[in-house]
Amino acid sequence: MAGNASYTLRNTALLSVAGLEGPVVVTSAEIDERLAESMARLRLRPGTLATLTGIVERRWWPEEVSFADAAAMAGAKALSEAGVDPSQVGLLINSSVSREHLEPSTASAVHHLMGLPPTALNFDVTNACLGFVNAVQIAGTMIDSGAVQYAVVVDAEGARQTHEATIARLSRPETTREDFLREFATLTLGSGAAAAVLGRADEHPGAHRVLGGISRAGTEHHELCVGDLQQMRTDHKGLLEAGVQLARDVWAEAREAGWDWSAMDAYVMHQVSVVHTASIVDALGIDPDKVPTTYQRLGNVGPAALPITLADHAPELSPGDRVLCMGIGSGLNTSVLEIAW
Repeated sequence: MAGNASYTLRNTALLSVAGLEGPVVVTSAEIDERLAESMARLRLRPGTLATLTGIVERRWWPEEVSFADAAAMAGAKALSEAGVDPSQVGLLINSSVSREHLEPSTASAVHHLMGLPPTALNFDVTNACLGFVNAVQIAGTMIDSGAVQYAVVVDAEGARQTHEATIARLSRPETTREDFLREFATLTLGSGAAAAVLGRADEHPGAHRVLGGISRAGTEHHELCVGDLQQMRTDHKGLLEAGVQLARDVWAEAREAGWDWSAMDAYVMHQVSVVHTASIVDALGIDPDKVPTTYQRLGNVGPAALPITLADHAPELSPGDRVLCMGIGSGLNTSVLEIAW
């Protein structure tokens, strides 16, 4: 295959991965109550949100916690668990979708809050729900090249503002059934943060080797899901169908590139809903018992969902286990990353 879709990392290790959940629990039943009048008028049954998605609850951050605050807390936790001093970090990548403003980068605020040295390169990488996996690839490439000794990848997402705006809009008397269904996916979002610390494998022989992976783009579908902090519009059927086909395509190309992912010990996927997870599992012939899930209680936490799920499942992994991190982001883009635990 031409291009750089498949890549291999030779000296990169995952030293730690940490997840944080927003502390304010918001149940699907509570959202149903707030939208009860509109749902009744539009002849939508109470409980539809939980029934169709499998999401029982999601989280919010307290109003005083910024996206940078949450990302910095996750980053500090990951550094502590890795036993790496902030002064040793040479690279910080923030992969968050959520941001307070366009400029400066969220990474600059996280860099300051974490007390990283002025020599640490810091920037944002955004690619919808795929950003964290992309950032790990970039960090691994820089570690392999010898440019940095340690890298930290962070992500923090918040759904409070988007939920409030969406609920207010869907509560208007002029809201149509089509409006409701178009913005339905917004109500599945959740709040959380995650971080990973990466270093040189030859200096950390007991750490988890990041082996590499493969990516594929299907950008003809870039208009299927478009959103900001105020509103997200989604073509649910089109997005699911295109995402599953993209997963099939990258799976086939992986085999051609020499990757055999038919018998992994864990398949850690981006968490969207029960329908999304089941569709990918069926399409790729994956054992569902090897797919840990967190969407039921956290919802879709954007690019933080995958690392949060990995951190949540880590205690159940053993040295030598093969772990596949699988993400699809609006755009559409997909990337698959293998870790030797």
